Amino acid sequence: MHTVAVLALDHVVAFDMAVPIEVFGRARLPDGRRPYRVRVCSPAPKVETEAFALQVAWGLEALAEADTIIVPGCSEQAPPPSQEVLDALRAAAAAGTRIASVCAGAFILAATGLLDGLSATTHWVAADQLARRFPLIDVQPDVLYIDNGRILTSAGAAASLDLCLHMVRRDFGSAVAADAARLSVTPLEREGGQAQFIVHEQPPVPQGSTLQPVLDWIDDNLARDLTLGAMAERSGMSGRTFSRRFREQLGTTPLQWLLRARVRRAQYLLENSDYPVERIAQQAGFGSPTAFRERFRRVVGTTPQAYRSAFHGRRSTQPLASSRSAASSPTPRRS
Repeated sequence: MHTVAVLALDHVVAFDMAVPIEVFGRARLPDGRRPYRVRVCSPAPKVETEAFALQVAWGLEALAEADTIIVPGCSEQAPPPSQEVLDALRAAAAAGTRIASVCAGAFILAATGLLDGLSATTHWVAADQLARRFPLIDVQPDVLYIDNGRILTSAGAAASLDLCLHMVRRDFGSAVAADAARLSVTPLEREGGQAQFIVHEQPPVPQGSTLQPVLDWIDDNLARDLTLGAMAERSGMSGRTFSRRFREQLGTTPLQWLLRARVRRAQYLLENSDYPVERIAQQAGFGSPTAFRERFRRVVGTTPQAYRSAFHGRRSTQPLASSRSAASSPTPRRS
C-alpha cells in the first residue's frame, strides 16, 4: 500500500490539507481495495490555525516512512518552517520520496532548496513573491501544476485536485484516476491553465497622468479600428511622442495596452452575456473571430468557450457601454 503523509504545520490552510486527504483517501482500485494509506503528520501533537485546532496522530517520523509527502500551504500568519521540518523534507527527498506542494506550500518546499534549478508554480497571486525570494527557481505562474518527477508543485486551492489526480493516474492508471475524479465531482483534466483565473488588469495610470483622457477614450471605443495614429491624434501628440510618453507612464506600448483592454472587454462579455463569440469579437474590436480566439487563448490560456463555461454568471444581454462601467474586469478567482 502506498503511504501518503500530509504535513500539517501551524496555520495550515484547511483546503490545501483536506484535498489530498480526500482524493487519496477515497481512491479505490477496480477490485475495491484502497491503494493509499493517508497519514497527517506534524512536528507537534497539536496544530493551531485561525479557525480550528487539530490533534495529529503522527510526528515527523512519518515523513521517513512515506512514499509521497504532500506539503500544504500555510496562511500569512505562519512562522517560517523550522529547521527540523526542513531537514526532514530534505532527508525524505534524498531517500527518493516523492514530494508535492499545494499552493503556498511551494514556499516551504523552496526553503529546503529542493526546488532550486527546477520549474515550479504556486498561486498566481504569490508567484512574483516566490520568484523574488527564491531566484534559483523557474517560477511559472500560468499552469495548474508542474511534475518534475520526484518533486511536484501545484497552483492555488482547486489546482491541488488536478495535481492529486495526476499522481493517482501516475501510480495506478487512468481508470483509477477517473473514478477518483468522479468521486470528487471534477474533470480528470481541465482545459487551460492557471492563466484563465488571473485578472488581467491594465498597468495603473499614474495620478495626474496626461494620458488619462485618451485612455478613457480608447476604452470607450474598443470596437473601432483604433490605430496608433488615431490614438496619437486624439492625445494631441505626434505618434513618436505619444508612444514615448505611453511607455514612460504605463510601462507598455499603446498597441499592447489596447489588446489587453480588448481581452478584458471580451472576458466581461463572456461572463455577463449570451452573445455569440462572433459578436463578442466584434464588440471587443478584434478583426475576426479567428483573430479573437487566437489572441484570447494566448493571453488567458484557454478558449473563449471554455472561459465562458467556467465563469458565466449573471445572464444579461444588455449592451456594454464601457468596460470601465459596472465591472470592467472579472472577479478574481482562486485556481
